[in-house]
Amino acid sequence: MPKDNKYEKYASPNPRRAHTFMSAEDLAAGKKSSWYELEITGAVRNLAPDLWNLQHLTSLYLNANNLSRIPPDINKLTQLTYLDLSSNKLRSLPSELGDLAHLRELLLNHNCLRVLPYELGKLFNLQTLGLKGNPLSQEIMNLYNSPNGTQKLLSYMLDHLVVNSTQPPSRQWVWLANSERNRPTAIFTVMCYNVLCDKYCTRQLYGYCPSWALNWEYRKKGIMEEIKHCAADIICLQEVETDQFYNFFLPELKRDGYDGIFSAKSRARTMTESERKYVDGCAIFYRTSKFSLLKEHLVEFNQVAMANAEGSDDMLNRVMTKDNIGLAAMLETKEGVFENGAPAENFVRQQIMVATAHIHWDPEFCDVKLIQTMMLMWELKHIIEESIRSFRPGSSTPDINSIPLILCGDLNSLPDSGVLEFLNSGKVSRNHVDFKERGYDDCLQRINVSTEKDFLLHDFRLGRAYDNDIMPFTNYTFDFKGIIDYIFYSRDHLNLLGLLGPLDADWFQQNKVVGCPHPHVPSDHFPLLVEYEMPVPRLDGSRPANTSNTPVKNR
Repeated sequence: MPKDNKYEKYASPNPRRAHTFMSAEDLAAGKKSSWYELEITGAVRNLAPDLWNLQHLTSLYLNANNLSRIPPDINKLTQLTYLDLSSNKLRSLPSELGDLAHLRELLLNHNCLRVLPYELGKLFNLQTLGLKGNPLSQEIMNLYNSPNGTQKLLSYMLDHLVVNSTQPPSRQWVWLANSERNRPTAIFTVMCYNVLCDKYCTRQLYGYCPSWALNWEYRKKGIMEEIKHCAADIICLQEVETDQFYNFFLPELKRDGYDGIFSAKSRARTMTESERKYVDGCAIFYRTSKFSLLKEHLVEFNQVAMANAEGSDDMLNRVMTKDNIGLAAMLETKEGVFENGAPAENFVRQQIMVATAHIHWDPEFCDVKLIQTMMLMWELKHIIEESIRSFRPGSSTPDINSIPLILCGDLNSLPDSGVLEFLNSGKVSRNHVDFKERGYDDCLQRINVSTEKDFLLHDFRLGRAYDNDIMPFTNYTFDFKGIIDYIFYSRDHLNLLGLLGPLDADWFQQNKVVGCPHPHVPSDHFPLLVEYEMPVPRLDGSRPANTSNTPVKNR
């Protein structure tokens, strides 16, 4: 292929034109051929429409031709990571070029471009952008030629791109059961929401979102609107920065009739006051007309690990070094929680344990996730036992399932993980693959409720509010879309009446939303919201027959 000097000068420094030809032996053995790169050259003026059907391509070389336009259909090549359009006669680019979110190199050198579409700012994975030899404006070239110019230019273009998408449609409520109307029952809603704290919300992590929409002053309005729109009676939040809790969340929600508790991650212990205010943690809010706070408890996983680490270097080096926490609140119902009037004289108020946690995030530490979850259930067991002894003197063998438990959290674990197996079934094998065959057995024996030979157990009887088929993802970013946020509840006490359904999948597709946060979605997590009915125990300790689990059609 003939190449002029101009092309030689601006050719990719790492040419990818290396190919392997299949041998006769390979062919005879049935080996399959694959190709992901295509080069078209030779003074080409027009491109065949069939080119855009080659959606497997990762590299496309169209340089050194006579192309005057690129059609919008180029956005069908969604797997492209390398695109060379240098040394053509392009006067404009299609805005659809911005849909190629996987692009890492885009070469546009030596064309006739005077303007660039702002949609190029959506190419957040782009590392190399070639613009030399184009009559672009001085403003664009000043940005481009500055230090870290490619990223500055992309940020500028994304920040100035008009947001054409509309707000997502309202999420639909899914009714699961009928509530009882012929007896006093406590009816209340629970919300679980990772709000994405400010210090993690950066262009480096969320390059597909404009800088102004990542700004806390912008996002906090959307977050609070989400919380107030759901109007849950109990709100469990994760990734709340210390300063944001005391100066934003608590004052805002107090005006709406809530009170709340908060604890920062364990690292805050070692920090100065000025540093501590940026440490995130967990918060629990409750509507004061329906609940009162009896006691709060902090569960520090690194402290539990330290106390039980004897005999295991992995417990010290892997588990104890993570400063995640759990937070629990022992609440008591007030008259306002009763859906059908004040409770009759032969009914009593009910204590409820509400807990939230933010489990370690790294997929490489599935052992730590599972152990932190086991620690949480172990600590909740002791907290409830202590509460029973405190509020019910004389209880020699406290039954932890006598007090309802609601557990909300960002567990950073998929539905097929050991964490979910442990919570759902109440047990997990001692040699579960998530333990990575590390030496935890003796340590875990100390936080195990049973001496059963092959399993590690907890005694809670829990149900999971959201099935996998109801909400396909609770966390939605470019690199990951899946379920990692959960609400669990005591099956013996609570009837799940309904829950808030998923965001409209069509909205994401139609608006080409590759990840959140987004100007219309303030966090990378979506809130979970459920409604429970709790039959009220009588003074004699008996509980009315549970008849409210009859499924009803969604409405």
